[in-house]
Amino acid sequence: MKTRRKALFLVLCAVMLVAASVLGTMAYLTSTDEVKNTFTVGKVAIKLDEAKTDSDGYGVPDPSAPRVQENDYKLIPGHKYSKDPMVTVLNGSELSYIRMIVTVSKADELDAIFSPDGASLISIFGGYDSNNWIYKGNVKDEVDNTRIYTFWYKEMVGAPSADVALDALFDYIAVPGNITNAQLATIEGMTITVNAHAIQADGFANAAAAWTAFDSP
Repeated sequence: MKTRRKALFLVLCAVMLVAASVLGTMAYLTSTDEVKNTFTVGKVAIKLDEAKTDSDGYGVPDPSAPRVQENDYKLIPGHKYSKDPMVTVLNGSELSYIRMIVTVSKADELDAIFSPDGASLISIFGGYDSNNWIYKGNVKDEVDNTRIYTFWYKEMVGAPSADVALDALFDYIAVPGNITNAQLATIEGMTITVNAHAIQADGFANAAAAWTAFDSP
């Protein structure tokens, strides 16, 4: 009887030893993974230029010359002058809204020439296509004596892999033939300045919301 009990005790000890051995080597089942996010910075970049014209001021374009950001003109009634302000959305730019602002000096003097209705210079912007650039109206700055014209490009533009050249705002300016020498003398030194703006499209419901944000102080 003692022999059987001793044998049973040895078996139980062996089982307990096995159990202890199993519990001692057991590890939790685990798995690991990783998500790594790399952030790059988006950009919006544009270029504005126009064809270089001859140096004598008669507005004849020089197709062999690089495009420029400034030209000088000698005003003569009934004459046309090459002026083709063009925006290029540069490679890598995000989807954006584009606009051009045309500021004409000597507003009071021009209003007097075009009286009684005042100056509406859209008619002298030759080659202007309202299907490409949407005219949003003009305002007169009484303090600076300028008139400011605003145009929005017809659609959002992105340049994910190459520069994108947009249609020129207009191709030339034309001086009406009925302007007298005396009237021309009043606008001596007149300037036409074109500015181009771009703002990201993402985050805005439409172009109006984007330009409101752009113009906010």
